[in-house]
Amino acid sequence: MEDNIFGKRLKELRIQNNLTQQKLAASISVRHHSSIGAWEAGINMPGSDILLKIADYFDVSTDYLLGRKEDY
Repeated sequence: MEDNIFGKRLKELRIQNNLTQQKLAASISVRHHSSIGAWEAGINMPGSDILLKIADYFDVSTDYLLGRKEDY
């Protein structure tokens, strides 16, 4: 499995949807947009509750976000 696949996929989805880190953070009820940056950089990972919010927001599976599947 590729390193930081979650961060790469999150950033790709965010950019495809023309979202800033701030807008995404607000949309999924994350207090600090720096959390989004840390996830994209592979510094941290979100908890399972936020992972589900991200998957729901982008209409993708958590398996896709985590690199367990290649398609949404």
